[in-house]
Amino acid sequence: MKTAVFLLSGFLLASATMAAEAPAAAKPDLTKGAALSSQTCGACHTADGSRGAAANPILQGQHAEYLEKQLKDFKEGKRKSPVMQGMAAPLSDEDVRNVAAFYASKAPAKPGFGKNKELATLGEKIYRGGIADRSIAACAGCHSPTGAGMPAQYPRIGSQQADYIVAQLNAFRSGARGNNAVMTAVAAKMNDKEIAAVSDYIAGLR
Repeated sequence: MKTAVFLLSGFLLASATMAAEAPAAAKPDLTKGAALSSQTCGACHTADGSRGAAANPILQGQHAEYLEKQLKDFKEGKRKSPVMQGMAAPLSDEDVRNVAAFYASKAPAKPGFGKNKELATLGEKIYRGGIADRSIAACAGCHSPTGAGMPAQYPRIGSQQADYIVAQLNAFRSGARGNNAVMTAVAAKMNDKEIAAVSDYIAGLR
């Protein structure tokens, strides 16, 4: 019995020592992230990830965990985009961590605005209350009332480009984008007008 206790104590001590000696994850290097942004990402997303072409997402202020996941999904083919798969393919895990941290370090996007008051009104109802008769949950439940999202779970979408939101909801609805089962289920129940409405509202959300 004493031998067993001694062996167990030795095992626990060794395990604790190994855990203590395990190297901590390297802190993201924002300088390297900025260089990657400028050299690789800036042509489509601007050098700091701010508001560029309407078809491309605003990256500034986005949660680093979300950006890391998307880049890894592009690399692994879980999220389809010939352009982004080509851009993400040569990035190392360190590169992904650095560039994600760089964009996350920026202040959130400057407030945008909706283009159609009638659509934005409908979009607000959907965003805040969902569509009960089709069991469509309110967007605010995951993305927060202000669109700030939740790190590691849900992206920041407040003031995001409306055209980009429309494209992503359509991609979820059609199955072309399949890296988020929750969003696929939500978008599958929405019609074109509802997608346009919630996207227009999100564009002006702050």
